[in-house]
Amino acid sequence: MEIISEYGTILLILACAFGFFMAWGVGANDVANAMGTSVGSKALTIKQAILVAMVFEFLGAYLAGGEVTSTIRKGIIDPAIMSANPELLVYGMLSALLAAGTWLMIASIKGWPVSTTHSIVGAIVGFAAVGISVEAVAWGKVGAIAASWIVSPLLAGSIAFGLFMSVKILILDTEDPFQRAKKFIPIYMWLVGFMISMVTLLKGLKHIGVDLDLGLGSKFANAVPVSALIGLVVAGLGSLLLRRIKELPTHGHRFANVERVFAILMVFTACAMAFAHGSNDVANAVGPLAAVVSTVQSGGLVSAEASLPWWILLVGAGGIVVGLATYGFKVIATIGRKITELTPSRGFAAELGAATTVVLASGTGLPISTTHTLVGAVLGVGFARGIAALNLRTIGSIFLSWIVTLPAGAALSILFFFFFKGIFS
Repeated sequence: MEIISEYGTILLILACAFGFFMAWGVGANDVANAMGTSVGSKALTIKQAILVAMVFEFLGAYLAGGEVTSTIRKGIIDPAIMSANPELLVYGMLSALLAAGTWLMIASIKGWPVSTTHSIVGAIVGFAAVGISVEAVAWGKVGAIAASWIVSPLLAGSIAFGLFMSVKILILDTEDPFQRAKKFIPIYMWLVGFMISMVTLLKGLKHIGVDLDLGLGSKFANAVPVSALIGLVVAGLGSLLLRRIKELPTHGHRFANVERVFAILMVFTACAMAFAHGSNDVANAVGPLAAVVSTVQSGGLVSAEASLPWWILLVGAGGIVVGLATYGFKVIATIGRKITELTPSRGFAAELGAATTVVLASGTGLPISTTHTLVGAVLGVGFARGIAALNLRTIGSIFLSWIVTLPAGAALSILFFFFFKGIFS
């Protein structure tokens, strides 16, 4: 306890700095999940993508980032084991943030799309198992998170495959694809609006003072009619935009006009995916930060429930935006151009498939990896055109970087843990 009262201010400053650094890594590496497909399909330029992502990542992280945070913070380790030595929890969370941030920086420089969720979970498990005791880790919870790493790419790949096949049947393989696109695309736009509204209402807004209650019983039941209405507004806006697109001579490219229509839709799905990603992945940076802040501010009281002050989400959201602006372009190139050739219609199916998976996971509070989700979705779309459409070499190196992430996060975290313990104790 005396260590926390003596060094409390220094520990808080370190926690904020490392939390910001980790959020920078989330921005630099993971935001490619939201923007890679838009850039790869040429629906957005890299500059436009970064501007769109900065706005929607920030809004997602700040408005809807509260739910998954509690899973990351209190689900993986048992705080009760450290109640006699609260400083161990503080050192551990500091080292987890620094370790995960460092690994994300290395991966971003190399252009590898790794999982920020993997990185922080590996780091927390590493310091807890080696620095405290093997019993401190809730292995059942870790198993559930590990299972989601297999489930999320499979689920996203299946949804994206299904969406692309529906585009193929309803629009591309018809007599007049352009007119069919104008008819069916508002339905897809409604789906985008509905999904984003659902994730926002199910996950957040409480901490900014908005609590939706239409008297329909469950939170889910209250969110559905509102989301359906918001979806209609998005579809209406989309229809107005679509009216302005005129059919141009295609010079032998039968789908050129259709892809122009899908490029507009891609802007909607890019915003949706950036919002969903911000809401899901800000937890990786602010969860451990919240644990340190609550432990230090309570004078060493370790509780399973740490309150989440608004400024902590601000640190996380700000870090994501800075990471994206300074280093986001490298991983965007890997996801957008090197896995499979993307057109706006394929990119749309991948992005909406991934966003839907993130929404489903967010509703259940499961910390899935948006990286695995989006790579799975891009693979699903590529697979719809046959295995030859996939760049197996790139996919191999991505899978390898995924395998390395957990042990890398754990090893760095153990090193930093003993370093902090040596300095402060």
